[in-house]
Amino acid sequence: MVLLIEFLRKPWPWYIGGPLIGLTVPALLVAGNKRLGVSSSLKHICAACVPANINFLHYDWKKESWNLFFVAGILIGGIIAGDVFANPLPVDISSNTVYLLHQMGVNTKSGLLPDNLFNWHAVLSLKGIILMIVGGFMVGFGTRYAGGCTSGHGIMGLSNLQWPSLVAVISFFAGGIICSYFILPYVLKL
Repeated sequence: MVLLIEFLRKPWPWYIGGPLIGLTVPALLVAGNKRLGVSSSLKHICAACVPANINFLHYDWKKESWNLFFVAGILIGGIIAGDVFANPLPVDISSNTVYLLHQMGVNTKSGLLPDNLFNWHAVLSLKGIILMIVGGFMVGFGTRYAGGCTSGHGIMGLSNLQWPSLVAVISFFAGGIICSYFILPYVLKL
């Protein structure tokens, strides 16, 4: 058991993690023609909690309740992985990335989440409001506008060779590159 935990604590190579993620698509299809996606769970929660007089939320959300368990499993699995199987080794980031992040004022020595960006003081600052509130709104709007999130389009849609998913994934990457190079450096200097 100790050897298994030690194996699970180390980062898995792409050739193990990638196929495991990819195998969820056929597993969900075989399990009942289910579609992988996380953003739709918010719609199901709203449909369960909001009165049915809103047409967008007027559907049988109970048929999709499996998705809520899927998302709960992701959250619980993340907590367990963070507490039990956390990698004790420092995060391995390329020296060029570290240099660029330090130029923008991001401290990378503390692990996956830089302390100067992810703390309560930073969230309540102008920089934090822009990153969390405005960024969150833009991600939510983009998810709704694209008809799904990165997991739905990038894993499920691309595996089904859907043209809209290819366009969405290209847009996600282009948006990330544009924000990383042209917006984030200015927001981090606030």
